[in-house]
Amino acid sequence: MTFCDKLQILRKSKGLTQEDLADKINVSRAAVAKWEAGQSYPDIFNLIQISELMNVTVDYLVKDQTCNVAPVDSELTDLDEMIEFRLEANRNTYAGFSNEVPSTRLDSHDFRYEKGNYTYHDTYVGGEQFAGEEAVWKSGKAVYAMNYVGRVLDEKFSGNFLKEALRAADKKLPFRGPEFYESGEYIYKTTVTGDITWFQGYEEIFCNGEKVYECHYHGGVMK
Repeated sequence: MTFCDKLQILRKSKGLTQEDLADKINVSRAAVAKWEAGQSYPDIFNLIQISELMNVTVDYLVKDQTCNVAPVDSELTDLDEMIEFRLEANRNTYAGFSNEVPSTRLDSHDFRYEKGNYTYHDTYVGGEQFAGEEAVWKSGKAVYAMNYVGRVLDEKFSGNFLKEALRAADKKLPFRGPEFYESGEYIYKTTVTGDITWFQGYEEIFCNGEKVYECHYHGGVMK
């Protein structure tokens, strides 16, 4: 994703118009419009202002972001197959209100999904502040795992919207939800560094421009 795309997503997630953003960083609305159209590029001073306002790094703003799902020195040769299973399991467990199983730890919430020789298990503790891990096994051998920790920031948070966003994940970003998802007054966005073999990410939910939820996650392919 290029700078102009990122700027639009970040601006909308804050509930700002182009004119609002222009006023906050002391530039013209026409300048913001040109940045978002890819017709010009902000100088380093404006990039720093945008990064501070949007709570992202300058590095994130200026580097085009892609998700490479090809295996990198991995013994797992059928990586695409595992990704497809992980996405299917995601839609059929927590995010899909289904396949909850008895707790495997004290006071944990657990979900399990199996298909063929693949098994998926997600377990977390907590509620408004939570932490958990999901993993995928193939023929009894762990091939993928991800840890996550997050919190609800405001009572306007909607768990149903989070699940809706998670169900919208695809192969481009098969970790949590899509890069950007909007429904009604809610906006979900996530940023990821790395690929499926080794990654770190951060997701947020906004309600009418106010951040109401955040979650950090990281994981990769097991060897």
